[in-house]
Amino acid sequence: MPVVVVSGTGTEIGKTVVTAAVAAAARAAGRSVAVLKPAQTGVGPRERGDADEVVRLAGPGVTGRELARFPEPLAPETAARRAGMAPVRPEAVAEAAGKLAAGHDLVLVEGAGGLLVRYDADGGTLADAARLLGAPVLVVAPAGLGTLNAAALTGEALRTRGLVQLGVVVGSWPAAPGLAERCNLADLPVSAGAPLLGAVPAGAGALAPEAFRSAAPSWLAAPLGGTWEAEAFTRAAGAV
Repeated sequence: MPVVVVSGTGTEIGKTVVTAAVAAAARAAGRSVAVLKPAQTGVGPRERGDADEVVRLAGPGVTGRELARFPEPLAPETAARRAGMAPVRPEAVAEAAGKLAAGHDLVLVEGAGGLLVRYDADGGTLADAARLLGAPVLVVAPAGLGTLNAAALTGEALRTRGLVQLGVVVGSWPAAPGLAERCNLADLPVSAGAPLLGAVPAGAGALAPEAFRSAAPSWLAAPLGGTWEAEAFTRAAGAV
């Protein structure tokens, strides 16, 4: 898998931290890694963007790149239009990811919001970029109520487009999970139609980078370079 597209069932659910964890696990295995953020929104010119955060957490050996940065925290197409700037098109995403893949073992393309958020006026999406790349999609989902429907819709959208869903990672697993969170561990793979491949603890992004890199493989399953096991984690959490 030279390129993996990281999407989510929504926004503010831990995509960047999950991307950093996957990058850190790959680096621990000796792989060279690049992260591509096609459209960074809501961040000023001198502020740290998502790609910068992945590099900070996963290590200086990770290459970070943005294609465009728009000042308002909106969907990429809306943010580009309001800023009077050129949008980021799926073809540009695919081209940039392909160039990075030529020099790295793994390229992680982190989207903005959900899978079908518009990037340009023609309705181009992250799913279109994944199709052009022939890349699998890793879906990040929240832990609590509402996640099953969103995961099911995302999985259906991927299958309808002939895209491979690599799996689902819970982006922010609470220290004291409630009944809904515990049940969702067992139900998410069924709803998504894809395996559960990890659970990143809430607040992981606030760890010191060295601690983050050391712990990251324990949050992710073997297909993502980690040691986490869904069945054991689900059983230990008391999933119903």
